[in-house]
Amino acid sequence: MKAKLYNQSGEETGSIDLNKDVFGLDVNVGLIHQAVVMTQANRRTAVAHTLKRGEVSTSTKKPHPQKHTGRARQGGTRNSQHRKGAVTFGPRFDRNFEKRMPKKQYTKALLCALSAKAKDGHILALDKYEAEPKTKIIAELIKKLPVKKTVLIVAPTKDKTIFRASANMKYAKAIDARNLSVEKVMKFEDLLILQDAFETIEKTFLNN
Repeated sequence: MKAKLYNQSGEETGSIDLNKDVFGLDVNVGLIHQAVVMTQANRRTAVAHTLKRGEVSTSTKKPHPQKHTGRARQGGTRNSQHRKGAVTFGPRFDRNFEKRMPKKQYTKALLCALSAKAKDGHILALDKYEAEPKTKIIAELIKKLPVKKTVLIVAPTKDKTIFRASANMKYAKAIDARNLSVEKVMKFEDLLILQDAFETIEKTFLNN
């Protein structure tokens, strides 16, 4: 399997061989979905919060006499059947949405996601990027490339030039190859990987 190689001018200069152990696996859609759900769940925080009986601020006075009213006996107005009373089994701020996944299983999901992109022809290679950290420059480069909608730029290291240039772009983001995630790979339609980043990906994820 190969990926087209481009230069900074957006011209196709050749192709690069993709490691079959990273980009040539059988795609396990269920495993990819599990990894994305785990990432999103671990980022989730509980917002809705209801009060229990001991937390409701109401009077402790009996609403009516115990007997001779023909009504059900009531000890107070904090119970859930009363207006402005507590909520039974309501959502709480201390809910834990955390999900876990074995490290090797998550790595396999990431490699499956990369393989899916490679099989669909959504991986592009860039020989190098040496320019000022300006959004205009990297935007012009992306326009010259066969990028359809969104693109994730994968750098071998946390290159401040690329990160600053793409920081304000809605359709393009940069990421360090060592911090690749299944969610990011699947969120962007195309991957623009710098040539040196392929080696970083192999060293980082093939040994896990």
